[in-house]
Amino acid sequence: MLRRAGKGEVADGFYQIRSDCTHKVPETKFKIKVGKTLSVRKWHAAFTREGRLDIASVLNRIQKGGVHPTIRGEVWEFLLGCFDPGSTFDEREQIREKRRIQYAIWKQECKDMDSHVGSGKIITAPIITEDGKPIKDPLVLLEATSDQHTMQGSSSSSRNENEVDKSENCVVDKQIIEWKLLLHQIGLDVLRTDRSMVFYENKENLSKLWDILAVYAWIDKEIGYCQGMSDLCSPMIVLLNDEADAFWCFERLMRRLMHTAICWGGEPASAPCVYHSSA
Repeated sequence: MLRRAGKGEVADGFYQIRSDCTHKVPETKFKIKVGKTLSVRKWHAAFTREGRLDIASVLNRIQKGGVHPTIRGEVWEFLLGCFDPGSTFDEREQIREKRRIQYAIWKQECKDMDSHVGSGKIITAPIITEDGKPIKDPLVLLEATSDQHTMQGSSSSSRNENEVDKSENCVVDKQIIEWKLLLHQIGLDVLRTDRSMVFYENKENLSKLWDILAVYAWIDKEIGYCQGMSDLCSPMIVLLNDEADAFWCFERLMRRLMHTAICWGGEPASAPCVYHSSA
C-alpha cells in the first residue's frame, strides 16, 4: 500500500528512507501519472454537505495516480471498509469514538495480563514457559534505535540465561499462556519491519506497532499472530496518527484477507475480530 521510491527518486516526506538504506529499496513498477493523483481538493469535493462520499468518482483517479500523502490515511479507511461511503460526518465520528473506546478496553485487558503492553517497551524474549511458568527478567527492548543485530544476539544469549521464576504464580489459563507465548515473536518481527524508514527510528512508533499486534492476537484468538502480519499492519501505523484508528484499519484488512481465503477454498479458523456492532 505504501509506494516506495524508485532508484534515484526521493520518497515524499511521509515515508523518508534512511540515507544508509536507499540502495536497498527496490524499483517500483507503479508510475504516477501527472494530474491523475487524487488531490485533497478532489477528495473533499467528492463529499456531500452531510458527508456522504461518492466513492465511484474517486476510485478511477486512485487507481491511475494514487493518493496525495496528506489524505492517504482517511482514504484507506474507506477503501478498507472502516466506514460506509453512505455514512455522514456525524455518524462516522460516533463510530470512530465507539471504536476507540473498545480498543482502549481491549488494550487495558491485555495490559492487565502483561504490563509491557502500553509501556513503550517491546518484548523480544519469552516471558513464560509452555506450561505457564513465568520467566524471570525477560529481555525487553529499551532503546528501539539500538542495532537490530545486536538486539537479536542479546535476545539469544538472554534467553539461555533467563530462569523460571518459581516465586511467581503459574498461569493456568491456556488462552493467556498461548497469547503470552506470542508476544516475543511479535517483538522480533516488529524489529525487522520497515527498518529502512526514518519513521521507525522513533521507538514510540515501534511500540505502537507491537501494541496493536499484541491486542489483535488476544481478541482474535483463532488467528493470533502469524509472521508477516507486522508488514501488513505497518502502513496503518504510518498513515494514521491515532493508534486505535490504525488498529481498526488493520482489523478490516485482516477480515478482507480471510474473506479472500474463503473464496479461494481456504479454511481459516474464523472471521477475524469479535466486535461488529456498527464497526
